[in-house]
Amino acid sequence: MLPLALILRGLGAEIAGSDRSRDQGRTPEKFAWLEGLGFQLYPQDGSGITSADQTLVASAAVEDTVPEVVRATALGCPRMSRAQLLARLFNAAPHSIAIGGTSGKSTVTGMVGWILTACGRDPTIMNGAVMKNFVAPDAPFASARVGAGGVFVSEVDESDGSIALYRPSIAVLNNVSLDHKSLEELRDLFGDFLGRADVAAVNIDDAESAGLALHARKLVTFAIDHDAADIGIVPGSIVQGPTTIAATLIDRRHGATCALALQVPGRHNLANALAALAAADAAGVPLAKAAAALADFVGLARRFDIVGTSAGGITVIDDFGHNPDKVSATLRTLKAHPGRIIAFFQPHGYGPLRQMGHELAEVFGQLLGPDDVVILCDPVYFGGTVDRSQGSERITRLIAEAGGPTGPSAEYIAARDDCATRIAALARPQDRIVIMGARDDTLSGFARDLLARLG
Repeated sequence: MLPLALILRGLGAEIAGSDRSRDQGRTPEKFAWLEGLGFQLYPQDGSGITSADQTLVASAAVEDTVPEVVRATALGCPRMSRAQLLARLFNAAPHSIAIGGTSGKSTVTGMVGWILTACGRDPTIMNGAVMKNFVAPDAPFASARVGAGGVFVSEVDESDGSIALYRPSIAVLNNVSLDHKSLEELRDLFGDFLGRADVAAVNIDDAESAGLALHARKLVTFAIDHDAADIGIVPGSIVQGPTTIAATLIDRRHGATCALALQVPGRHNLANALAALAAADAAGVPLAKAAAALADFVGLARRFDIVGTSAGGITVIDDFGHNPDKVSATLRTLKAHPGRIIAFFQPHGYGPLRQMGHELAEVFGQLLGPDDVVILCDPVYFGGTVDRSQGSERITRLIAEAGGPTGPSAEYIAARDDCATRIAALARPQDRIVIMGARDDTLSGFARDLLARLG
């Protein structure tokens, strides 16, 4: 909601709002910054809804029983979902690039936005994460950028089906895997998404995405390993460091090659870069020029975000990993280099944990080794009527079953603060501690506090 509000304000709209996190005292610095920009913020008690001339925009997490919704309904205020409003702005742009897929959307959106900005295209960017390249003293939470170049770049969400609202000039599909919906539903949503675009950029390393490429009107393909991809990697050219990755790009349509050096680690970020380069190619940016711009891309907050290293040599990493694909990408990046891993995981809800708990447990159990440790607390819960009968304790049992004698130890500790105490007691020099989870900005503060506790 924050980046959408920033974009609307940049377009001249008058914006007010409420957030239960503000009422609960969570991330007060973010809300203070918004108020400093001139946003009128209210308690989530209905007091901000005063006129039928107001339009209520609510995220999918807001129930009909929330006082704002009740009050707006009584007054007859027009109501839009977050996705409906975003889609209206996006579809009105002369040129639009939509980033879809189960994983990597925010990073690819940030990469595409940075390429276009560096190349003078002055895009508007709507992201679900803070883009470090755009952070400034007056923009500490830069998850949006308002440009005048007529190009709108946005990640689009399949979890609630709202991806169907967008009509992109260029559609990017990273990957398709289990998250919020069944694979059958996802195939329909993503296939239609590609078919609505003028040009589709598709990752053909991913079998599900490759199978949907036939829906595209015009297609550009990308892949790390698939030798039929239009934009790919020269075999044997990948060089991985703990915080970087580099490779030689090849455009097989022309035979041209160029170097790519990224300041973010992991093969998944190499795949993300190829997605961004394919989108930039479809938008008319030459491959070498786009690759040069990506050399200056410094990543997103909470995407393998290295908080720091203690005096004792223990590194703390803040990460958004919350579904099997994202968690797998982070763990594979860590396991590419020596050292024990302590993985703390806060599930992003009881519903998602029921939906994908078994797959998550397999990822932890099979990718981590006997020296590694997984610690889970209770899922994040901000209120509401969700079924909380199945929680994190079940996942620790599944991790033990999936890993067996060669897998990690797994512990369930209900309270997050108690998890920090346990991690601090376990940690030893050269450990990497990764803090994983979504939908809760306070995880970043948790990671910073843990680093301070480690000295």
